Amino acid sequence: MDAWGGPTPRWSRRRGARLLLLLLTVRLGSGADKADDEDDEDLMVNKTWVLAPKIHGGDVTHILDSLLQGYDNKLRPDIGVRTTVIETDVYVNSIGPVDPINMEYTIDIIFAQTWYDSRLKFNSSMKVLMLNSNMVGKIWIPDTFFRNSRKSDAHWITTPNRLLRIWSDGRVLYTLRLTINAECYLQLHNFPMDEHSCPLEFSSYGYPRNEIEYKWKKTSVEVADPKYWRLYQFAFVGLRNTTEISHTLSGDYIIMTIFFDLSRRMGYFTIQTYIPCILTVVLSWVSFWINKDAVPARTSLGITTVLTMTTLSTIARKSLPKVSYVTAMDLFVSVCFIFVFAALMEYGTLHYFTSNRKGDKGKQKKAKSKPSIARGLLCPQKNESKN
Repeated sequence: MDAWGGPTPRWSRRRGARLLLLLLTVRLGSGADKADDEDDEDLMVNKTWVLAPKIHGGDVTHILDSLLQGYDNKLRPDIGVRTTVIETDVYVNSIGPVDPINMEYTIDIIFAQTWYDSRLKFNSSMKVLMLNSNMVGKIWIPDTFFRNSRKSDAHWITTPNRLLRIWSDGRVLYTLRLTINAECYLQLHNFPMDEHSCPLEFSSYGYPRNEIEYKWKKTSVEVADPKYWRLYQFAFVGLRNTTEISHTLSGDYIIMTIFFDLSRRMGYFTIQTYIPCILTVVLSWVSFWINKDAVPARTSLGITTVLTMTTLSTIARKSLPKVSYVTAMDLFVSVCFIFVFAALMEYGTLHYFTSNRKGDKGKQKKAKSKPSIARGLLCPQKNESKN
């Protein structure tokens, strides 16, 4: 029935059912949307709890700007308060070649230095700042130099091979790659069976030990695989590191030294010098089996072996500097030369005495033949006188 007491039309009842269904659909949809929103919020909360907060480039820039504000890179850390301790370690990429003429060797290393600078402490969720070489010139860097270096090259391709890291507690790590031609004074008394310890020395150029103190890290020196090194005549035996103090007029300086122990290989000199010298000496003995009357054969053989030994001794000396003392190679070549020269002199002496004996025998025969001829000449005269 309608509001007036009359019967309700059919189309009105259908319209009311549609409105009720529409209201139920809207309410269920809104409830599902709220559930989805709650799930999304829970997921975002969980993600925020698992992942670390993002650090944007602007935050790092703000940290660096705050660190460099009022920073004087001309002053060492804790100047006037305490000594700056620098821990060093070296990674050896390769060694060689060794040049015995100039008495130097080439080494390729990655040189690392670590120290604390209280001016570079910062508070941030980042524990370390990994920076490139552009930051190196803005902070204080130790004035380390290599004392026995003749020539040093830093690698700049494609960018400067330098690394800088700053920790939140003020610890600084600075590494760079270097190729150094360092002096190595070779003692060649036992050449070519000699062994050498080639040093690599470094220290501070201007700060004495009351200002800067160098220390080795636990893993102070590490080396790459030696099979790719260019040592050629030498074999790598081992290394050791030492710390010394040098007393100078400008102060006492701490000198850090790495010794690379090298041993010479005998293969090249055995093939090029020892075997040819031995064979030449044996060849000179062949003249003892040649007839002593074959003067051209024995003379040419003796002179040839002597000249060959002279050439071999000259070639052996070319691979060495002009040192004033006698080496083991010089002694061996000299003994071989004496054997060859003695073989030639032996034939000369033999030929001299045999020729003298022949001359004496010929004189004796001539002396004997002269009286018989004289007698023959005198005998006809006596016969004629008898007649």
